[in-house]
Amino acid sequence: MSNKKQQGFTLIEVMIVVVILGILASIVVPKIMGRPDEARATRTLQDIRAISAALDLYRLDNFSYPTTDQGLEALVHKPANLPQGAHWKQGGYLDQLPADAWGKPYFYMQPGAHGEFDLYSFGADGLEGGSEAGADITNWAQK
Repeated sequence: MSNKKQQGFTLIEVMIVVVILGILASIVVPKIMGRPDEARATRTLQDIRAISAALDLYRLDNFSYPTTDQGLEALVHKPANLPQGAHWKQGGYLDQLPADAWGKPYFYMQPGAHGEFDLYSFGADGLEGGSEAGADITNWAQK
């Protein structure tokens, strides 16, 4: 008879590992879960910068920014009543109008209360004001 020693983990050792993993998860998961809101805000800010650049190009070609009534749609489809000598870019200034990271349209006003135009998203909550994920993301706060 050979004297074989069985090797393995005891229940207490397994329980200790599970508790340690639980503690680590409770520390790490909240930090990881906060990242999606930060990523959405960053994406929305990048969209606002890209749309602002397209609006600047529109103004160079057409002598003024689109009116509030024409809206951002003027960057995709040629608006009626362009001034004489305007050179709206064939194909538009954007392929399509993006929605913000929460799937809502961007708000546009021209003339703006904060500059030549206001371009903004109300954030995750869709309401003016707010904080954290619900904070407004605007073109004027970035200047």
